[in-house]
Parts: sequence; structure tokens; C-alpha cells
Amino acid sequence: VQLQASGGGLVQAGGSLRLSCAASGSTFSSYQLGWFRQATGKEREFVATISQRGGVTYYADSVKGRFTISRDNAKDTVYLRMNSLNTEDTAVYYCAASTQILSRLPHLYEYWGQGTQVTVSS
Repeated sequence: VQLQASGGGLVQAGGSLRLSCAASGSTFSSYQLGWFRQATGKEREFVATISQRGGVTYYADSVKGRFTISRDNAKDTVYLRMNSLNTEDTAVYYCAASTQILSRLPHLYEYWGQGTQVTVSS
């Protein structure tokens, strides 16, 4: 599966963005999907994940209550709605797909998009 993330940009603290990740090349609904992020000089970290049919989601504690992951299997797209953004959310955001169990662990995701930059200004 190929993944293409979009929707990043520059936003003021307190603002919102919605990231999208469009998939192609395989059966989208067979994958668990996740969002990860990597800030400059830091390791890639888990943000959110969603099960194949969207019924189960998990979030990092740092984004819980502010971010919402969702998917539209008819459109082969996964979304990340981000509200109440703060400067610590600044990072490159990556979408990823896994054929394995629903997980927070990056190494369990076989396919990765190219990343989209989110910058939150104070």
C-alpha cells in the first residue's frame, strides 16, 4: 500500500488542523492505521491508531482529548483532527499502515507515508 499524507501547515497555538492520508495500491480496510510524529532532534513517537473498521482507537496521553483519528474505508483515507494545538505539537506527522495487531509501536507498521510538517507558533 502507498500512503500520501497532506494537510500540514503553520497554525497559531490554540488552532486546529486536519491531516489526511490517502492510500492506494491495496485493500485499505485490511490495515490498522496509525499516526506518528517526529520533532526535530527527537525520536518518532506514537500519536494515534485506529482499527480496521474504525471501532477501536488509541491515543498518546499527550494528545488525548485534543486529537481524533478517524478513517473512511470507502475513500481509502485516514484522518487526524487536531484541536487546541500547542508548540509541543510541532513535528513532521507520518501516517502508517500495519497488517499486524493494533499497536503504538512504530516497528510494527510496515508501510509509511512521506510525512507532512505541522508547525505551531506561539
